[in-house]
Amino acid sequence: MALTWGDDYPIHQTPEPVAYAGTDRNFYDRYFFNGYALDGDGSDLFFAAAFGIYPHLNIADAAFCVMKDGRQVNLHASRWLNMERMDLNVGPIRIEVQVPLQRLKLAVEAPDEGIRAEIVFEGRAFPIEEPRFIRRNGPRTFMDYTRLTQNGRYSGWIEVDGVRSSVDGHVGTRDRSWGVRPIGMRDPQEAAPPLPMQFFWLWSPCNFDDGGLFFHTNDDDLGRPWNRRALWLGDGGREDGEGEFEQSVCAIDWRSGARHARAATLDLGAGGQLSIAPQAEFYMLGLGYGHPVWGHGLNHGALKVAREDFVTADLDRRMPHHLHVQALSRVTFTDAEGRTRIGRGVFEQLVLGPHAPSGFKSILDLAP
Repeated sequence: MALTWGDDYPIHQTPEPVAYAGTDRNFYDRYFFNGYALDGDGSDLFFAAAFGIYPHLNIADAAFCVMKDGRQVNLHASRWLNMERMDLNVGPIRIEVQVPLQRLKLAVEAPDEGIRAEIVFEGRAFPIEEPRFIRRNGPRTFMDYTRLTQNGRYSGWIEVDGVRSSVDGHVGTRDRSWGVRPIGMRDPQEAAPPLPMQFFWLWSPCNFDDGGLFFHTNDDDLGRPWNRRALWLGDGGREDGEGEFEQSVCAIDWRSGARHARAATLDLGAGGQLSIAPQAEFYMLGLGYGHPVWGHGLNHGALKVAREDFVTADLDRRMPHHLHVQALSRVTFTDAEGRTRIGRGVFEQLVLGPHAPSGFKSILDLAP
């Protein structure tokens, strides 16, 4: 593991740690946060934030989202980077690295949009370094990046339209990823010959009283993982191989007429089992993922800020830009000794194209 303090600053030049350098038009450097109470029914407060820097596009953008009682409020901001990668402000949204790899502050000051926040993230353990993500479509590199992931606890407050809510004692996950993936405008020259779209992604960091369980997978169309990992990390710990699960297989009960999960079970072989019960779905387009207007790295000029509100139940799940969700979930982990822990986490899903174990055969067929 090569993570250092420098990895918590947006100064990467390759998918490697800071010591190495290179160039690519699609290079990015990104922060992500989510937060929620350790116990809740899905109607309670959930928040998320993202902050991206795209050095070769000379753009920085950010978003802050709050979901409660089925209503999602999204604040979007974008500006020209002006080649200054250490300026962690995009309009009303600011990130401060107080102690690298341990404590970060997120501030939002958008009174004209009715949104303000002061939130501090404190890591529960040293971040994990996920296996490097490398995926090619034919000869073209689609993804090549590294991500660190860290569960933590929050303190502070969020204010929406004059109503202030405390986030003291909330838990959640933050990540930092950097490398190459599609950003900005779509490449006008398609691959030759054209390749069908296929992407299967699950990501499920979970918080319990005494630690966290981390799982993710990228599968191909036959269900074979090209990047998968599962591990347990106790509070105050550091990944050292002891918490690694040798086997991890996720079975999903898909919601009829959608590509979103009704429930899921993670089989960890001799390591036990994780049951995932989604309570509410947060739509990732609020953070710019797949957003038709606020997609990552798009040029909105010197500075632009906008608010967007919607009721999640009113969204059409069949639309491609609504496929990407983080399902706030109640999770139950039964370990190898038969001990049961009940906690909370997210079950992120983005499924495009065929996936044989799920019964999906084309770009956007839906579960029966």
